[in-house]
Amino acid sequence: MKTENNIHRDLISPPFILKGGRSFLTLILLGLAVHLILPQLSSVESSLQVIKTMALWAVLLAALAQVMSYAGIGYLLYSVVAIVGQQLSVFKGALINLAATSMGMLAGGTVGNAAATYWWVRKQGVSAEGSGLAGTLPTIFNNAILMVLAVAGIIHLLLAHELSSLQFFAFFLILTLLGLGFAAVSWGKSHRESFTSAAVRMTASFARFLHKPYVSDPTEASVSHMFAALDTLGSGGWKRPALGSALSTGFDMLTLYFFFIAAGHPVGPSVLLVGYGLPLLFGKMAFLIPGGVGIVESTMVALYTGLGVPGSIAVVVVLSYRVFSFWIPTLIGFPVAFYLQRV
Repeated sequence: MKTENNIHRDLISPPFILKGGRSFLTLILLGLAVHLILPQLSSVESSLQVIKTMALWAVLLAALAQVMSYAGIGYLLYSVVAIVGQQLSVFKGALINLAATSMGMLAGGTVGNAAATYWWVRKQGVSAEGSGLAGTLPTIFNNAILMVLAVAGIIHLLLAHELSSLQFFAFFLILTLLGLGFAAVSWGKSHRESFTSAAVRMTASFARFLHKPYVSDPTEASVSHMFAALDTLGSGGWKRPALGSALSTGFDMLTLYFFFIAAGHPVGPSVLLVGYGLPLLFGKMAFLIPGGVGIVESTMVALYTGLGVPGSIAVVVVLSYRVFSFWIPTLIGFPVAFYLQRV
């Protein structure tokens, strides 16, 4: 039986990173496809004109907002580790999240992200308990905030009569699945062995469906870390991590807002919120597609054009936002991962 440390070491070993590198070409091709297809939603000439007239100062502010978003994630990891009396700098926390997100994007998804975070936080001298919380709590907080934003967006669309029947049922289905997930976790807190067994059976079935080998140890470790994180939240250790998550999400939204300003089409807070939360939630649900590539962009463009934003502006703003919030951090994350492996 492998120890917990060995499980995470295997997941983030050089072969794991090399495997991610082999998948990197696929990720790039998907991204290029999105960037080539989405501009067809509007006139190429109009989109180019929007790009030419974008305000440079607003683009620079968008870049600064995205840097601050990662500082928020760094503070989130710093505050999570502080719960158990350990120390991790905000800067190192931001680097770890950057690298872990890139690794999880290509291999393992949320589990790979959590395992990478655990291992690299552990390498900083943090205890196993603190590292486990660092690998689990950020996902819980970030998903909870996205769900709140998505619900607020749906309510706004319903009140404004901007939501078609198809969109309503699609969004309702996703929120129902998330609600069932939260209900299952709540039940699992009182029935941990049964929940863990069910999680192992589900992930094993999924691995068989994909014709991949399956080992139950990582799943069991992830479930254990999740419940440890929930126990910590129940004891009142949620305030500073929640602040870090809110700061990260807030600055990420600000990145998108500055691109609207750069394109000469500022939007109100309600429009910004509606087009932000739902697409990112869609992207997280589409776990088979790395980073929700294509799902996030197309949904975000469709929502903003439906809310009155000209198509050419919506395409340029959304693609620019994704370059700053997804593609650039993903590209930076790979060399950071090699750096963290070596130190």
